[in-house]
Amino acid sequence: MSYLPLENYGVIGDLHTVALVGMNGSIDFMCFPRFDSPSIFAALLDEHKGGSFCLAPTLDRVRHRQLYLPDTNILLTRFLSEAGVAEVSDFMPVDEVGRAHTLIRRARTVRGEVKFRMTCAPRFDYARAPHRANLTPEGVVFAPAYGNLMALRLRTSIPLTLHEGDAVAEFRLGAGEYVDFVLEPAANGGDTPSKAPGYVPSAFKETMNFWRRWVGRSTYTGRWRETVNRSGLVLKLLTSQDFGSFVAAPTFGLPELIGGSRNWDYRYTWIRDASFSLYALMRLGYTEETAAFINWLEARFEELEPDGSLQLMYGIDGRHELPEEELPHLEGYMKSAPVRIGNNAVHQLQLDIAGEAMDAVYLYDRYGHPISYRFWRNVLRLVDWVCANWHRPDESIWEVRSGPQEFLYSRVMCWVAIDRALRLAQKRSFPAPVSRWAQVRDAIYLDVMDNFWNAQGRYFTQYKDSHGLDAACLIMPLVRIISPIDPLWLSTLRAVTRRLVDDSLVFRYDTHDGLSGKEGTFSMCSFWYIECLSRAGDLHQARLIFEKMLGYANHLGLYAEELGPSTEHLGNFPQAFSHVALISAAYDLNRRLSAALLDSGEV
Repeated sequence: MSYLPLENYGVIGDLHTVALVGMNGSIDFMCFPRFDSPSIFAALLDEHKGGSFCLAPTLDRVRHRQLYLPDTNILLTRFLSEAGVAEVSDFMPVDEVGRAHTLIRRARTVRGEVKFRMTCAPRFDYARAPHRANLTPEGVVFAPAYGNLMALRLRTSIPLTLHEGDAVAEFRLGAGEYVDFVLEPAANGGDTPSKAPGYVPSAFKETMNFWRRWVGRSTYTGRWRETVNRSGLVLKLLTSQDFGSFVAAPTFGLPELIGGSRNWDYRYTWIRDASFSLYALMRLGYTEETAAFINWLEARFEELEPDGSLQLMYGIDGRHELPEEELPHLEGYMKSAPVRIGNNAVHQLQLDIAGEAMDAVYLYDRYGHPISYRFWRNVLRLVDWVCANWHRPDESIWEVRSGPQEFLYSRVMCWVAIDRALRLAQKRSFPAPVSRWAQVRDAIYLDVMDNFWNAQGRYFTQYKDSHGLDAACLIMPLVRIISPIDPLWLSTLRAVTRRLVDDSLVFRYDTHDGLSGKEGTFSMCSFWYIECLSRAGDLHQARLIFEKMLGYANHLGLYAEELGPSTEHLGNFPQAFSHVALISAAYDLNRRLSAALLDSGEV
């Protein structure tokens, strides 16, 4: 076995967790039963120790294909050979009352007679806990040797053998024949839904119908509909059904540079990422998910710090502590160490998150449902804190570890926080210190325009008194602090094009961030750049770059966090931010292209 390129994976899930399925038929990453639970399969992070669940034919000179059944998160992996054609289907049933935690795999021969091999090799607690494996009449039970870890049952109709604690099977299937494998919690003895006759086809049909009903509620009908819906399906997969929160990505430890140390755990809810996810889903017409997240966010507002501040990130269940530790026994993806779980960024000061949170609250109040007065009282506390602290240096959106600075992005989003609160107070006639807030908002605006403008280079700088350029400035016209056709902004956009854009790909910044190694281009910034071009009226260039960017997705339309020197996918995967920005860019560009056609009289 060797490491597959990250882009050679698809993802399935049940709104509690996800699994990454390689084009070779191996599930190499899965935390269970929740996104933030310890891993049971992590061969993606150590091919020898991490554990995997491999189901594939033993064909020579085989070609691989992988696709989703249309408008679903049901994955089909095909193996094509002169000796036969086989396929493996993978999905996780979605139980709308939240009880299901089941992984289903079906091996099937399409043509010829094909030999398959199955190896289920779980490694509990991030491959730290040993386990016992016991054969049963229905399969095998894997029981961790210690702790409160959940035992697993692999249920199947074919004989299994045990090899050093792993379940192994070899079998032949003729054309049209299939074998099912169901991995589930080993609770309540053997009495689980999967024991019932016809469970797998019934679960398949229900899961397919769930995803197609969900996609059917999308209000997006423009160009690139299939691409936009796929990004929506990704965001839905990253939603916690239990809590209404969003994870930034479902993985941990995947490097931003092969062999490097920029390997973080993204299985948590950043206020920033989640708020942007809410915006994207609202664009597509999904009110149920946005309401669930606002309820989660309101609970976090109830837990503001004594000074009125909001943490930048939380566990999906709202917990405040996310202690970071390294897993030295794992070698890391392609030997990229250290592998980390938890995230010490939780203790950073990132002033911008108040702006993202308030933008989400404002948009939900405007397009969803009115917020309560109790919620508003906590909004008052947060905005008062912003008014008192907006001038402080912080680590900002990129969570740099080179020390705090007065970052442009944080200034802009502090302006957003107060601006949206003022709009909300006016719209709902909520009591608020409007005059004082307006004075602070205007002071922030003047600070941005006067102290972050590099007159020599004619662009807005990354932080005060610097010459660096940061693609985070692309948020400025998107949050309406500046017009997309303002001369100051157009000059900044040209500077971004010269210094940060490589064809259609955008680097985050051209300054040192306190970490070793270089990084790739950041897909979210590439889509922000496209939307800025669109809003500036450069529709031809925006469309060209957008469609080129679509060509950098993997074979299933998925994006990791970054693209490396050979446009390989890097960082955690799939990343919500990349898909959020894709949806926003597609929405804006489609709307402006259609308006331009109407104005030209061609439609």
